[in-house]
Amino acid sequence: MPIALLALALGGFGIGTTEFVAMGILPEVAESYGVSIPTAGYMISGYALGVVIGAPVLAAVGARVDRKHLLSALMGAFTLGNLASAVAPNFEFLLVARFLTALPHGTFFGVGAVVAASLVPATRRAQAVSLMIAGLTVANIVGVPLGTAVSHAFGWRATYLLVTAVGVVTLLALAAWVPSQKPHPGTSVRAELGALKRGQVWLALAVGAVGFGGMFASYSYISPMMTDVAGFGAGAVTLILAVYGVGMTLGNLVGGRAADRWSVMPTMYVCMAAIAAVLLLMHAVASYKAPAVAAVFLLGFAGSALIPSLQMRLMNAAADAPTLAAALNHAALNIANAAGAWLGGLVIAAGYGYTAPNLMGAGLAVVGLGLALVSGLLDRRSSGGGAGTGAQAVPGAAEPAHAR
Repeated sequence: MPIALLALALGGFGIGTTEFVAMGILPEVAESYGVSIPTAGYMISGYALGVVIGAPVLAAVGARVDRKHLLSALMGAFTLGNLASAVAPNFEFLLVARFLTALPHGTFFGVGAVVAASLVPATRRAQAVSLMIAGLTVANIVGVPLGTAVSHAFGWRATYLLVTAVGVVTLLALAAWVPSQKPHPGTSVRAELGALKRGQVWLALAVGAVGFGGMFASYSYISPMMTDVAGFGAGAVTLILAVYGVGMTLGNLVGGRAADRWSVMPTMYVCMAAIAAVLLLMHAVASYKAPAVAAVFLLGFAGSALIPSLQMRLMNAAADAPTLAAALNHAALNIANAAGAWLGGLVIAAGYGYTAPNLMGAGLAVVGLGLALVSGLLDRRSSGGGAGTGAQAVPGAAEPAHAR
């Protein structure tokens, strides 16, 4: 695989760290500004809102910009946003900084996915995309625990300074390793927005927002599930989350290889069914320590294995305007995060216990599977339905970028 993928993965590592480390440093932020922990939580929801808004806007606006330059600009904005977070004089300033930091998130992954797919032969495009996304999953194993430890030792501002440094290194790597890449001929803001007229694009986004929301319904409440139900001590939760991160990383790489070998849609079907099955398993074994940890690993594996095929599906469904569609994937996943956590909280608040989100999540995953099956059926009924079944429809990726 080209070394340029390492630069993209490094950017994903920084983005994943700044997104997920917020949960670990929340108490320190709340104490620093004299606000409650629920109020401090607005920095998490504000970040998610920034991803949802920034993905379509920046992807459309940057449609005609050289992709290398666009990636550098996005990473530059991300780096400045983290620096602003580190020096925020008050909580309101921090909220604005987190929102602005999130704006490039989805577009970086969207543009990065298109670039990654263009760097390799057609038979390895999903694997290339999965390697870029691997930076995001590794952040859950290394970046988040490291950032939390830095916060405990030197204060939460040092954590954002650390992510700022990762951003600077990523900028240097992008400049050195990623080839210049002009947008596909005919690319424009209108063409990118035109992808939103296609039903298959919306179906793929719905699979991510609903089906992946099933995973978040459970994952959002992993901590109380492991302590109050499985009987672990609070100190074990960090290690259990690391196990989840390992599952994510391996699942992402296996999912990319499967999408290339078996094609995109069958991989999506299997992954959605696997998420539902694992959530049912987790509900059944949550009271037993070792099986519960194994189920956490499988949940990370199955959920992350879906992402490369979902990313490729969107890029294929909008083959002449893939950047916006690919960026919207991460907006959909952030909607899944918020909606899944909310729905999981509802069943807990209704008195059904900390394992009930697993059943809610399994139901959402089944709905996601149904949406994926409908999408595949429409492909088969369409005379031009082949575009969504494999990884070959991404434009501008028929030859390595450096050869164009």
